[in-house]
Amino acid sequence: MGGAVVDEGPPGIKAPDGGWGWAVLFGCFVITGFSYAFPKAVSVFFKELIREFGIGYSDTAWISSILLAMLYGTGPLCSVCVNRFGCRPVMLVGGLFASLGMVAASFCTSIIQLYLTAGVLTGLGLALNFQPSLIMLNRYFSKRRPIANGLAAAGSPVFLCALSPLGQVLQDHYGWRGGFLILGGLLLNCCVCAALMRPLVAPKSGGGPGPQQSSRRLLDLSVFRDRGFVIYAVAASIMVLGLFVPPVFVVSYAKDLGVPDTKAAFLLTILGFIDIFARPTAGFITGLKKVRPYSVYLFSFAMFFNGFTDLTGSTASNYGGLVVFCIFFGISYGMVGALQFEVLMAIVGTHKFSSAIGLVLLMEAMAVLIGPPSGGKLLDATHVYKYVFLLAGAEVLTSSLVLLLGNFCIGSRTEASKPEAAAPEEEKLQKPPVDVSVDSREVEHFLKAETEKNGEAVHTPETSV
Repeated sequence: MGGAVVDEGPPGIKAPDGGWGWAVLFGCFVITGFSYAFPKAVSVFFKELIREFGIGYSDTAWISSILLAMLYGTGPLCSVCVNRFGCRPVMLVGGLFASLGMVAASFCTSIIQLYLTAGVLTGLGLALNFQPSLIMLNRYFSKRRPIANGLAAAGSPVFLCALSPLGQVLQDHYGWRGGFLILGGLLLNCCVCAALMRPLVAPKSGGGPGPQQSSRRLLDLSVFRDRGFVIYAVAASIMVLGLFVPPVFVVSYAKDLGVPDTKAAFLLTILGFIDIFARPTAGFITGLKKVRPYSVYLFSFAMFFNGFTDLTGSTASNYGGLVVFCIFFGISYGMVGALQFEVLMAIVGTHKFSSAIGLVLLMEAMAVLIGPPSGGKLLDATHVYKYVFLLAGAEVLTSSLVLLLGNFCIGSRTEASKPEAAAPEEEKLQKPPVDVSVDSREVEHFLKAETEKNGEAVHTPETSV
């Protein structure tokens, strides 16, 4: 694809780790909350939509599915737009799209029109806000980036706890059309958050021109040459297959055990409340000097913890067991949410993050569309919720093993190549020619210790993918 000047901050400038970065963090918190909570919050309007259009629940559920698919599947498009136009303009346009989609949806007369407005248009707008906000957060924070990621990720459970009751109140007072219209107005706050994303500017030295940015491809596919990125992308895609399944089925699981509807719905409140505190806490722990070099292993542990929680949750036989499951699931889910993008930033660095996150989200989009429906198919075939949780747990456990074993493989190769890297140049010239593959050269390049660039923290091969 064609080259373009990339809005990735001037070369050589370090991340402020504070100052205006806190305003950027607040904007990212709001954007993350809207992006992840909105597809779930609109579900409170489904009964009204079923009654008005004479459709089934599965038809209305496609609105949330399309929203999530657009949020994940348009990742490469967002990367191209950010690399071409910059974060702030893309987010401003995205905020307008998100708001326009919900406003237009309030005038729809068929479910297909809702798919195109509330689903496609609003989903695209949220996607154009979510990815650039993470990119800006990565540029403004380096040493404090783990805690910044944790605080930003906390926007998801906070907004879920706020938007769902708000949606119910709006429906009771104004109907679904009035509710959609007001929610569309709320989404204009994405434009306010976009205005907070001030680009970093390098000071001019000696009255001369500042450092020039180099042109780069709009979508940098060279990230696939990085073994660490490939391992992360594969592991994250497998993880997403089962990560979102338990929250979808836990309420129905409780009702199947004879739990009243109100108590069953309270399980999600417990999960969300624990999640609110788990994400910043995980970010704070990851930011500790002695812990941060091992962030990849901590992320692998978080996935293992989440998968193991699913397996044990499948044995719950009463409401108390499900409450305990939701507590531990909220902890592990919060850890995963706080660490997933922090680890990706550490693997690919600032310069390639805009392309890397878009490609990862595209791979996860396919898994998002497969995961919950596959759990539903298994439930239809067996009518046993236990098997659904076992399947989800097995998928998340597999992803943790992929990340852990892949990291060990890279670590072992780097250890083996250290003696050769230390050999004198003359001795290497006397050796007979050896068939050196591209992979070994990449590993050798991966080993070289580099000084901090653009405020990026240094991670050793033994401790990060």
